[in-house]
Amino acid sequence: MKRITLFLTLSAVVLVAAGCSPGSQLTNSEKISAIDAMAVETLQRLYKEKPSTETEVKTAAGYAAFSNANINIIFASGGGGYGVVVDNATGHKTYMKMGMGGLGLGIGAKDYRQVLLFENKDVLNRFIYSGWEFGGHADAAAKAGDKGGEVSGEGYIGGVKVYAMTEAGLALQATVTGTKYWKDKELN
Repeated sequence: MKRITLFLTLSAVVLVAAGCSPGSQLTNSEKISAIDAMAVETLQRLYKEKPSTETEVKTAAGYAAFSNANINIIFASGGGGYGVVVDNATGHKTYMKMGMGGLGLGIGAKDYRQVLLFENKDVLNRFIYSGWEFGGHADAAAKAGDKGGEVSGEGYIGGVKVYAMTEAGLALQATVTGTKYWKDKELN
């Protein structure tokens, strides 16, 4: 049973990771445009749902917007995504990828967005060059478009404030995850 679960989880992670980029058929400039558009849409949604965040984003050392998808099958979860980190002082953008894996109880799949706010320049640079985030995660989501419900949240981890918003999916999970963010070599 454990081997079947592991195989299914790894297969799901590969499928999610393959589907979590702006598109392999696009040129690099088209991928950058798609990521920038996703970031703008994600920020606009965050501002609409929580108006005070607009000031938080502008006064932070920098921010990141990521599009993520994850799958949880019984005892294991995995996922991937892409995004952009913006240094508010310089306007410089760093395009990144992310992957995650974890253990815990749950089942389901979901597509969600994250906005990360960096407390200071050191935290921003550490994220760009190291990119690890560890933490527990518990949520419930049943959403398709504007229909359905979700329990999303915000957290604060080592100088990074994180807002998460579910786009679509059906998931009930409580996991301990490890997430790695890294620079996209093709887009930087």
